Amino acid sequence: MQPSETTPRLNVHAVKVIGHRNPDTDSVCAAIAYSRLKNMVDSQREYKPCRAGQLNRETKFVLDYFGVETPQLYTDVSPQVRDVDIRIAEGVDGEMSLRRAWDMMRDQNLDTLCIIDSERNLQGLITVKDVATANMDGVDPYILSHAETSYRNVIDTIEGKVLVGDPEGRSVQGRIIIGAGNSEMMERAIKKGDVVIVSNRSDSQLTAIEMEAGCIVVGADSKVSKTLRMLAEENDCLILSTPHNTYATGQIIPQAAPIRYYMLKDGLMTFNLNTPVETAKKVMGSVRHRYFPVLGDDGKYLGVVSRRNLLNLHKKQLILVDHNEKSQAAEGLEEAEVLEIIDHHRIGSLETDNPVYFRNMPVGCTCTIIYQMYREFGAEIDRATAGLMLSAILSDTLMFRSPTCTRLDENAAQELSQLAGVELETYANEMFEHGGDISGETAEQIFNTDYKVFTAGTFHFGVGQGSYMSERNRRAAEALVGPYLEPARVKQGLDYVFYMFTDVRGASTDLLFAGKEAPQVIARAFNVESADGCAVLPGVLSRKKQLVPALIDALKHISE
Repeated sequence: MQPSETTPRLNVHAVKVIGHRNPDTDSVCAAIAYSRLKNMVDSQREYKPCRAGQLNRETKFVLDYFGVETPQLYTDVSPQVRDVDIRIAEGVDGEMSLRRAWDMMRDQNLDTLCIIDSERNLQGLITVKDVATANMDGVDPYILSHAETSYRNVIDTIEGKVLVGDPEGRSVQGRIIIGAGNSEMMERAIKKGDVVIVSNRSDSQLTAIEMEAGCIVVGADSKVSKTLRMLAEENDCLILSTPHNTYATGQIIPQAAPIRYYMLKDGLMTFNLNTPVETAKKVMGSVRHRYFPVLGDDGKYLGVVSRRNLLNLHKKQLILVDHNEKSQAAEGLEEAEVLEIIDHHRIGSLETDNPVYFRNMPVGCTCTIIYQMYREFGAEIDRATAGLMLSAILSDTLMFRSPTCTRLDENAAQELSQLAGVELETYANEMFEHGGDISGETAEQIFNTDYKVFTAGTFHFGVGQGSYMSERNRRAAEALVGPYLEPARVKQGLDYVFYMFTDVRGASTDLLFAGKEAPQVIARAFNVESADGCAVLPGVLSRKKQLVPALIDALKHISE
C-alpha cells in the first residue's frame, strides 16, 4: 500500500492566544495568563501565548520583573507552510545510486528526493525527470569515473558479489567497456582502470587483467579460474560477478552513478515553516516537479510539500484577548479560525464563521476577567501569573484612577498583589516610571507603543495613548511624537490621528492631533478649544470610556 500523502503530520498545532496590534501590558499579560489557564483546564489541546507587535518598555519591565518569557511574535496569522500537512519524506545520502533512487521514488510514490548531509542540511534534490534523463543519456562510457562512483554502488546496482579484491574506499577510475571480440581487439580497447564486462571466456578475462583493468565484471555468474583470481589479486584488479548477462549488465551499470552528480543544487526552491501559503502556491505554479523541500526554524531539512498538501490547510486557531475589532487584530485574521474572545472593550465589527465563546465585561482590564475565570475553575495562580495580571490591571486602570476602573478591578488587584508578593503602590510607581522612560526611543516607537485604529461611519481614525508619572517624561514624549502625527496619518490613510499624553498623577490628558477639522471634532466632543495642535482634557484618562465614545459621537454629528 502506498503511504498517504498527508500522513503523518509533522506536528500538532497549538491554539494561539493573542492580543491586539501594538500590544499594551494588558494585551500581553492576558495572553500569557489565559493560555496558562486553558492549558490547566483543557488537556486536549495546547495553548500558546503570542503577541501581535513589539513590546513597550512597561511590558518588558513586567515580564523581566516576574521572570516570564516573551511570547512569540505573530504580526500575520495568514496560513503558512507550517499549517499544512508536511509529508515526512526522509532525506537521502548523495552517494545513493540512480538505481536506488528510482526504486525509492517508485515504492514511496515520490517524484522528488531531497539530498541531505549528516547534519540534515539540504544539499540538493533530484526528480524522476532527472533520473529518466540520466538513463536516456547514459551513453558516456566515462560516466562512472566522472561521477566518482564507488564500487559499492556498482556492486549494489548489478546485484554483484566480490570474487577478488576489496572494494571498500575505491571508486571507478576508467571507462565502461564491454569485453567482446578477440584478444587483440580487447588489448587495443582496454585502458588502465577501466571496468570491463566479460562473459565466461577465460581469454577475455585474462586479457582484461593483463591490460590493468580496474575491475572485471563477469556476467551470468560465470566461473573464474583459481589461476586468474590469483593473477587479478596480484594486479590489484577487482573481480565481480553478477547474475545478469553481459548485455543487461551493460545497460544497468551506469545506474550506479551517485545522485549527487545529477542533483539540482543551485537555485533550489525551498520553503520554510513561515512561508505564506499564497507564496508557496505561486512558486509551485512555476516549477514542474511536484514535491518541494521544507526547512525547519533551524534551517534543517524537515520534509516535503506538494500542491495537494496545500489543499489540506489547517487554519490557525486563535483566542483573541483584549480586542474584538478586525482593525486591531493581527493581519490575516479572516484566514484564521477564532475560537474565543475575552475582552472588556465595546463590541466592534469582527465577524466569525462559527459560534465562539465570547466573554465581554464592563471592567477596567481584560486580566480582571481572566482572574475571575481562574477563581471559577478553582485553578491555582502562581506568583508570576499573579504578577502579570496585577500589572495589567494597574496599567489599564492607571492605578485605579481611570473611570473604567470598577470594584472588581480593585479587589482583584489587592488579592493578586498578595499572591505576587509585592507592595501594590510601590510596584505600580516603579512600573509606570519604567514605562514612561523614552530615552533612546524614536517618535515611531513611542507612537506605536499603544495605538489602535477605530471606525465611525465613513471616518477612520487612530488613537494612541501614553501614560506618564513624571512631567518630564510626558513633555519629552509630546515634543518627539507631535511632529510625527501628520506623517503617520497620511501613511495609514486615516482621516484623523489623536494621541493621548496622560498625566496619571494629575488626572489629565494633553490630546495632540492631526487631520483636517480635528480641532472642530475635539471642540464638539469635549467643548474645549485647542491651541498649537494640542487640547488639554482635565479628568480624561480613559481612551476606551472617555475619549473614543466622545470622538465617535462627534464624528457622527459631523457626517450628518
